[in-house]
Amino acid sequence: MTATPHPLPDPIFHICAETDWRAAQRAGIYHGSAKARADGFLHLSTAEQLQGSLAKHFPDPTGFVILTVRTAALGGVDLRWEPARGGALFPHIYSEMPLAAVLAVNPATDGAKRAAGAARS
Repeated sequence: MTATPHPLPDPIFHICAETDWRAAQRAGIYHGSAKARADGFLHLSTAEQLQGSLAKHFPDPTGFVILTVRTAALGGVDLRWEPARGGALFPHIYSEMPLAAVLAVNPATDGAKRAAGAARS
């Protein structure tokens, strides 16, 4: 069993392909990328983790967007905080994500700057 951070970070962030986001808008729910479905969960980051996630997994963020996700709006979604990079607890969603939890969608090329601002406010 993993620990849940207190206070719970809100918002959290998910990086996805623009095409996956458009498909979610058409479907009315976000299922995640093919990789996320294969992994069994959606990978998310806190504001403090976002820059590292972008650098490690999306060195060229062209064609990707960052979803700003309201943790409190996830409701009954299976959200778990699990150790990942460097032992830090990362948010993982083991289900689909309701679109209503998404507060903003920004190009990944400038989303890290927005996340840094969210972490300071």
